[in-house]
Amino acid sequence: MKDVTSKITKTKEEIASFIVGQQDVVDQVLWTIFAGGHALLEGLPGLGKTMLVRTISEVMDLSFSRIQFTPDLMPSDITGTMMIEPDVDGHKQTFVFHEGPVFANIVLADEINRATPKTQSSLLEAMGEKTVTVMGDTKNLPEPFFVLATQNPLDLEGTYPLPEAQMDRFLVKVNVEYPTKEELKQIVLHTTGTYKSSISKVINAEKIIEIQKLATEILVSEEILDYAVNIVMATHPEQELSSPLVKKYVRYGSGPRGLQSLIRIAKVRALTMGRFHLSTGDVKQAAKPVLRHRLFLNFEGEATGITSDEIIDEILSIQSDRS
Repeated sequence: MKDVTSKITKTKEEIASFIVGQQDVVDQVLWTIFAGGHALLEGLPGLGKTMLVRTISEVMDLSFSRIQFTPDLMPSDITGTMMIEPDVDGHKQTFVFHEGPVFANIVLADEINRATPKTQSSLLEAMGEKTVTVMGDTKNLPEPFFVLATQNPLDLEGTYPLPEAQMDRFLVKVNVEYPTKEELKQIVLHTTGTYKSSISKVINAEKIIEIQKLATEILVSEEILDYAVNIVMATHPEQELSSPLVKKYVRYGSGPRGLQSLIRIAKVRALTMGRFHLSTGDVKQAAKPVLRHRLFLNFEGEATGITSDEIIDEILSIQSDRS
């Protein structure tokens, strides 16, 4: 356990030596990776989302590919395609598969909501099954495999909302906030002067898979499981447990995958804190990144501008009072 927690701590420190601030974002992305899931990072352009993902891949010594999503991007540009090529002696032509950029440990889907829904959905099989099927031939993706997608806020021009089925495939949605005054100063000093930072490789694919397996062994008591179930059920307006804001502004809430994700992320957080059991604090810390993209607001909720985080805060407050 000590070896694992020290490795995770060193990984965070190495990332922090290159990325200024964004500690919550780094924590949540690392929780996602050690839970074996995918993360959606949302924030305004220029906040360092792409640089963060690239830095994480280098610190973890994982293969990395970046896909810039645009309206004219085709599914085959992501998955790869079959091409006709002559065989060795040149007498016969055969189909040869050319791998697309999805065949990497960490795939950065940059500005994923700028591509059309058809192209966005081409990642569904890769994210869910960790395979790619081309012309009836199914190919396995490398292990471990993560999609770390960035997205601009939906009110920016030229964006397509992600389908609800694909939103649910992301284990977490991470909000990348604007840096503070001190962080802005540090960013400028790091990027416009002679400052150079070399990134060391702290962890590798085998160790990540080992940590993922260890995280599944974290103990969950009946009391903590009930607490997590109550939080997820409280996201549905028709449930008795739901809060006033949910009843008023939510069209429908999280499904079973949301509960699974909540427990998976909470387990990893407990592991990073050096514990072999879950606490209510782990579940609380996991609630916002796990549930914020699984609450679908009704017309009134969208019109008033209330955020999912505000609703989750109320749910957590009510559940804490009850427990």
